[in-house]
Amino acid sequence: MPGFHHDVCSTVQSMAPLSPFFLELDLERLGVELCRPEVAFAHPLDQNRAGAVFGTVGDTAAALGADGAQYVRLFAPLVEAAATIVPTVLAPLRYPPRDPIAMARFGVAGVPSVAHLVRRFSTEEAKGLLAGVGAHAMLPLDAPLTAAFAIFLTIIAHAGGWPLVKGGSARLVDALLSELTSAGGTVHTGRWVKDVAELPPARALLFDTSLETLVAVAGQRLPARYRDAVGRFHHGPGICKVDWALSGPVPWTASVCRRAGTVHLGGSFDEVAASESEVAAGRHAIRPYCLVVQPGVVDPTRAPAGHETLWAYCHVPRGSTIDMTERIEAQIERFAPGFKDLVLARSTMTAMDAEAHNPNYVGGDISGGAGTLRQTIFRPTMRWNPYRTGAQGLYLCSASTPPGGGVHGMCGVGAARAVLADLKRGRTTLPASTRSSSSGD
Repeated sequence: MPGFHHDVCSTVQSMAPLSPFFLELDLERLGVELCRPEVAFAHPLDQNRAGAVFGTVGDTAAALGADGAQYVRLFAPLVEAAATIVPTVLAPLRYPPRDPIAMARFGVAGVPSVAHLVRRFSTEEAKGLLAGVGAHAMLPLDAPLTAAFAIFLTIIAHAGGWPLVKGGSARLVDALLSELTSAGGTVHTGRWVKDVAELPPARALLFDTSLETLVAVAGQRLPARYRDAVGRFHHGPGICKVDWALSGPVPWTASVCRRAGTVHLGGSFDEVAASESEVAAGRHAIRPYCLVVQPGVVDPTRAPAGHETLWAYCHVPRGSTIDMTERIEAQIERFAPGFKDLVLARSTMTAMDAEAHNPNYVGGDISGGAGTLRQTIFRPTMRWNPYRTGAQGLYLCSASTPPGGGVHGMCGVGAARAVLADLKRGRTTLPASTRSSSSGD
């Protein structure tokens, strides 16, 4: 609707303040203003209760009552070491950690499941918080390593604030394009590439694509062993996303949710766990776990005065064509009665709509591949350098490489380092059969 600005994809740029890539950029100089909500994320429960992550570990612990001391014991040392934990997690695992003690503490807590992690806590608020943030893994909550997702995302919530870009995430894209242009780069859009032979001559080609697109475009230029290996790569579930234009803010019954940039819906730990297990089994949850983002909490420029934008998605089986709007809205209405009366307009994207919009979202998988234990250690294949494909001059730099999905830029950084190392050794020139006969443009 006129005057409403919606982000098609990500809104909460949780890693922008902490990623080594973004730390090297002067985002403010590039016109990017990061707006940090008072509450990074909240998790409402029935009876008007909610857990919430505030800026400091102490403030969050104080609101958790009986679980406050346990929360401090778990998160205080990890948040204190965020400056070394974050770059280590966002680097390929073959790199030794800068702070082995901090990473050992993170690993001991993170390698098990969220289901294991919540045993440390007694309140539904604390358990709900960890369920909601752990469900970002898009795996059953009893799966190994899901605790690492919950802990890492909570660390960066405290250390960086889960900010939003004022005016919309497109401002961040514009900043990156500005940097690329100033370095002499050119961006071409609206051109589908079916074969690498369609591209201009180059010493290296980097694919910011799904593995399926890499194989389809590079074809027989890739070693057979590599093609076989990527054929065993597993994608995660899809999402169904809804965007709304609202006549006012969401009337959450738990007031802390009205100050949160992100709200995780699903109820108790057991309810969230059941929802994620349903999706993993290939079924659509009746009461799905939903991730809700309300930009207007910190950025009133997104909508006309008094109005709001909102989006939410739930997890669905990969390849789903089911419209989950009613079930998503029912979950919001459950914790914010009267929400439906505020809806002026809505737009829904099913999992397969998402793939049609961006072929990298295979079956609606927005993470570039399942975040399983195996695919965290070996992503996308069992190679020492995951960005090299085994074909001279061809590289992969998408979310299907370490460290995986998220707006952090580190997949590209890892691939760029591989290219630069090969350039130095004179290994990146593409074979003649790969080069285009065209002069380019």
